[in-house]
Order: sequence, then structure tokens, then C-alpha cells
Amino acid sequence: MGLEGRGLPRPVYVVSALGIALFLAALAILFSGDQRIASIFVGATVFAFLVLRLVGGLVQWAARKSPRVRFVALRLAIGNIHRPGALTPSVVLSLGLGLTLLVTLALIDGNLRRQISGSLPERAPNFFFVDIQGSEVDAFSSLIADEAPRGTLAKVPMLRGRVMALNGVAVDKVKVPAEGAWVLKGDRGLTYDTKQPENATLTEGKWWPDTYTGEPLVSFSDKEGKEIGLKLGDTITVNVLGRNVTARIANFRQVEWETMGINFVMVFSPNTFAGAPHGWIATLTEKNASTADDARVLNAVTRAFPAVTTVRVKDALDIVNRLVGQLGTAIRAAAGVALIASVLVLAGALAAGNRARIHDAVVLKTLGATRRTLITAFSLEYMLIGLATAIFALAAGSAAAWFVVARIMTLPSHFMPEVAVATIAFSLVITVGIGLAGTWRVLGHKAAPVLRNL
Repeated sequence: MGLEGRGLPRPVYVVSALGIALFLAALAILFSGDQRIASIFVGATVFAFLVLRLVGGLVQWAARKSPRVRFVALRLAIGNIHRPGALTPSVVLSLGLGLTLLVTLALIDGNLRRQISGSLPERAPNFFFVDIQGSEVDAFSSLIADEAPRGTLAKVPMLRGRVMALNGVAVDKVKVPAEGAWVLKGDRGLTYDTKQPENATLTEGKWWPDTYTGEPLVSFSDKEGKEIGLKLGDTITVNVLGRNVTARIANFRQVEWETMGINFVMVFSPNTFAGAPHGWIATLTEKNASTADDARVLNAVTRAFPAVTTVRVKDALDIVNRLVGQLGTAIRAAAGVALIASVLVLAGALAAGNRARIHDAVVLKTLGATRRTLITAFSLEYMLIGLATAIFALAAGSAAAWFVVARIMTLPSHFMPEVAVATIAFSLVITVGIGLAGTWRVLGHKAAPVLRNL
């Protein structure tokens, strides 16, 4: 049914289009601030184009292999999906990438918000207290016991130091992956302890005895240590208070940073910093504390220890949540521009197919099809193509979001049904809406001029 597709364009047009595409890709890479990222983007664009063309072909194949139905409008819709010159590849290609991007961003944003506003506040302490002087630790502990008798106070010594060398090689001469480079940049918080931290699990090596007095030892965070290429027995040199101290790695431990408790990349044996002046850091955890309870503790600490920096974790999480929301809005706005471009491409593709639509409508009306039957057939066609595009976007976007959240961010990843419903609804509204907008014009054409040109 309908006009036959014209096949591939003339070779000169194909060569010209490929030449322009290669020229634009070369410009994007050559004039990019990061050619590696630009190359990945260009490669991903080509890959996405090929995948979406394949999806469009699969949709047409499925329509071609579907059983013959008795409902005339549905039979016409299925035939339109797989006929030569069908709109299916254009619709899938124009909408698929934009919808996939929106699904990916929505799921990443939703998972981050759930982590920040859901699980993090449940595990995070109420307060962080920084720069507690050693001479004030006992008095500070007594104050917290009076003001928050049901709370749990955790405190550890803390020094500031900079990593100077790994295995005797200066850090500025050591090449490490970007994900672990932050450990070697700037000052790091350091601590020491006789016992293994309760919130950490050893992955390699053993903890030192309580009465250890040998060479300085250090326990290193497993993930960060592996990222910068360290192993058991390696040495690390840190500069603390102007003095270089070299310690040997005795063990690696798994650190749960997401608990927002007291965690350090490096924990040293106590003899490493014997006699060095240092302050303390502490956390207060009181699960059932009200806002008034937090305010009372904050006021008491501020009055009694004005030099101590007090951070209310809930306030910090609220700020982070707002920042994530603003960032997500900005990214979705940029993705929205891409989706608008996709809609314009879709509208152009539908407009280009109007000639074939007019021919089909006139022939079918001549053979007795009613206006209602034609509208139903075109609506079902657009609906089926939009549904197939939405399902692909949902699957691809969910996979991409899972990879980013679970593998890169190492956070729990959750599927959100509301995103699925919104994606499918949006795809159907766009495809059916734009399709029917053009269909009204098609159905308004008189039959005589078209039949004379057959």
C-alpha cells in the first residue's frame, strides 16, 4: 500500500553527506579543549545512530512478521510501519536519542536525591565537631553527655599532612589514574589508632597489636590504595608539621564513605606521631533528636567552646540536595534542547511523508474507507512507533543510569516506575500529536487531483 520508497539517494549525495559529517567530527575533535572526550562523544554519536537505525529496522521486522489482524485500522497501521519508505526509522532515530538521554538523567537525578534525602540522613551523624583541642577533649565529652544523654559521641585524634612520596618516589613524578589522584593533592586528614575502626573491614593484611612500637605502619583505604597502585609492604611518606614521616602499609581496609561518619584514607600506628601536637574531631549521633534538641546542643557547644567548628549534617545535606536539584535542572534543560531538536526533525520527517500519506488517504477513501477509519489507522501507527521508541529509550536509559550510579558512583541503583510512565506518555503524546496534526491536512485533500496524477 502507498508509494514505493525511492531507495538510497544518488551516490553524489551520499558522499557529500559523509564528507560533511566527517568534516564536522574533525572540527569538533580538533578544536575541543579535551580531544579525548570529544573523540568519545563523536564515537558515541555514531554508535547511537547505528543502534537506533537497527532498532527501527527491528520494529519494522516485527511488524512485518506480526499475524494478520481482522481490525482494519490496526491492519493498515501495521502495514504502514513496515512498508517501503515508512516513517518508522525517522521517528525512532529522531526521538530515540533524546528520550534515552532524558531517562538516563532522570534516573541518575532520582537516585542521587533518594540517596541524599533518604538513606544518608538515616545513617549520618547529627553533628561534626572539628578542631577540638587536646586539653578540652574531656570537658567537651562531659558537655555532650549532659546536653545529649541519649546520643553517641565518637572522637578521634586528627592531624593534617601532605603525601610527599610513594615508595620513595616523589608524588609529582608518579603517574596515577585521575580517579585516585585526589589523595595525592593538598593536605589530607590523618589519624592514628591502636584498634581497627569499627566502621571498617580489613580486605588485606592484619592490624597492629595494641602495644606495637616498631616501624611506623599505616592502614590504607582499599579503593583509593588500589587506584594509585599501592600494595602491602609499600611505603608512603607524609609531611606532618614540617617533618617527613615514612610508614609501611600494613593492611588495606574497606571504607564506607557514604555513612558520613569519621573516615580517613590513612590510619597510622600510634607510635608514628608520638608527641606531635594535634586536635580532635568528633561526631554526635542521636537518631530521635528533634530540631530543638539539635539547637540546644549547638548553642551549648558554641558558648562553651567557641574555637570548635560545629557542622550540623542535616543543614549540609539540605544544601547538597539543593545543589543537586539545580544541577539536574540545568542538565535536563540542556537535554530538553536536544529533545526539541528531535521533535523538529520528527516534524520534518512527517511533513516529508505527506505526499505518500495523501496518496494513501485518497486511494483508501475511494475504496470506501471512512475518515474515522483513516484517523484511527494513522493514530495507531504513530502510537505503535512511539511506544516502541519509548520502550527502547527506557531500556537503554535505565542501563546507562545503572552503570553511572552503580559502577561509577558506587551507589545503590533503583528503578523508578514514574520515570517509565512519564517517558512512555511523553513519547506517545509527541508522536501521536505531531502525526495527527499533519494527518488532518492530509485528510482534507480532494480526491480528484490526486487520482488524475496516478
